[in-house]
Amino acid sequence: MPSVKITLVKGLVGTTERQRATVRTLGLRAIRQSVVRPDGPALRGALRSVSHLVKVEEVSQ
Repeated sequence: MPSVKITLVKGLVGTTERQRATVRTLGLRAIRQSVVRPDGPALRGALRSVSHLVKVEEVSQ
């Protein structure tokens, strides 16, 4: 199954509570922190809602 590496590149000041909750759900707490998650439709939808705050890279395992 393909995976994606998600990195928080912008702070959460000025974002909505819903966007902050989405970032927390992805497992990101600090700027420049990265996590690897399995790719899927639910993850892509979450990433779309915070696309201006994160950087997404494909990871092959």
